Amino acid sequence: MKQAIVHIALVVKDYDEAIDFYVDKLNFEVIEDIYQPEQNKRWVVISPPGSSGVTLLLARASKPEQLEFIGNQTGGRVFLFLNTDDFWRDYNQMQSVGVNFLRPPQEQDYGMVAVFEDLYGNQWDLLQLNPEHPIARRAI
Repeated sequence: MKQAIVHIALVVKDYDEAIDFYVDKLNFEVIEDIYQPEQNKRWVVISPPGSSGVTLLLARASKPEQLEFIGNQTGGRVFLFLNTDDFWRDYNQMQSVGVNFLRPPQEQDYGMVAVFEDLYGNQWDLLQLNPEHPIARRAI
């Protein structure tokens, strides 16, 4: 049996402002952006550059009760983990375009890490896993 998680839905306030952040500040790519008139929504899928793994589905909050989860999908914990092949390249690039880092870079047993927030306040780890880490062989 072979299975894979394909998309993770990320609740956003506005499609275009979310696309601007992820594309302009994190260098993500838009994989799909399709208007669905029957539901008055868009199917917007983005991915980190060069990734062939899980993608993010930008899901605009469509009900009032969904609004409170924008930026807090995990109750204040780190939500997503962006692994890179060059931590300092990406960290410096992200800082240069104004990405807010909540915790500075630190060397950990598993590799380099710094915590940043997206435009809505979701916390992310920017990671460069050590080559011997079990996920590192699969992730990049």
